[in-house]
Amino acid sequence: MARHSGGTGRRAPPSKKDMAVSEIESEAEPQRPILPGAGRGVTIGIACGLAAALIWGVQAVVSRQSVADGLTAADVTILRFAAAGLLLLPLAWRRMRPFPVGALGWRRALLLTLLAGAPYSLALVGGAAFAPALHSSIVTPGLIPVFTAALVFLVLGERASPARLAGLALVLLGVLLFSWEALADTPSRAGAWIGDLLFVLTAVMWSLFGLLTKRWGADAVDVTIVTCLLSLVSLPLVALSMPVTLLQAEAGAVILQTLYQGVLVGVGALFFYTRAVALLGAARAALFLPLVPVVTAAAGVALLAEWPSRLEVAGMVIVISGMTLALRARTG
Repeated sequence: MARHSGGTGRRAPPSKKDMAVSEIESEAEPQRPILPGAGRGVTIGIACGLAAALIWGVQAVVSRQSVADGLTAADVTILRFAAAGLLLLPLAWRRMRPFPVGALGWRRALLLTLLAGAPYSLALVGGAAFAPALHSSIVTPGLIPVFTAALVFLVLGERASPARLAGLALVLLGVLLFSWEALADTPSRAGAWIGDLLFVLTAVMWSLFGLLTKRWGADAVDVTIVTCLLSLVSLPLVALSMPVTLLQAEAGAVILQTLYQGVLVGVGALFFYTRAVALLGAARAALFLPLVPVVTAAAGVALLAEWPSRLEVAGMVIVISGMTLALRARTG
């Protein structure tokens, strides 16, 4: 907006009118990224969100495969936290002061580990012994926002917006429809209700875990390190108190669970999702969660030949729609 004075070629200082017009234009026009890599950052964030959804989606299938391979919930839990704990140990030694709980302290660290560490894994993988893989990715992720909203209201007194409540109502309807055959104990889903109840338990545990980490302002990396290391210490107790068949299992099955549950789920998914939150924001990163059951459904058909019934497909569609609506709604 600057003008030239005479023929000297020198740029005259902008007038107040020019400055006002410039400010109006800058507010009206969308701001361009200051850094040339900003657009690339969004692309990386989307890729990280998709990677996390892919890992979590296939996790249910891998857990279900462990049952077919003769592994118990204790076996998978031991392999998961042994691999993740050993990988994170060097980082924990440099980062956590005091070691191994850091700023969380022992009381908070132990409580978070009970909710998201070895006990959570035992319940999640234990449910896979009774219910198809798709049930894990529908019941648990679907009910987590429902229980979280209830806890936030009961503990903090925060009310959800009408749009969020509508989304949560859709989730409840979809979960009920999806689990109808399991609850009715139909021949095609005999015993699946046990797995669904365990998945409900994991949803309650994760909701409490999320509420506490948010209320305490806990760092995501610190929490992951603490839950993995303290779970690593508890593994001998798990081995002594629950059935363990690792010595009789095939090497391929052990390697699959170690790499997937320990490395990809325990470390990789955390990194990808945390990175997506940093690049896209928490609200946008959460929009990748409804993709988890879609990935599980496709992987279950391709790898386990577990075909969902029509009722389960209808319930899955309703749950995904409800999750999307709830996640996109304003919190107020």
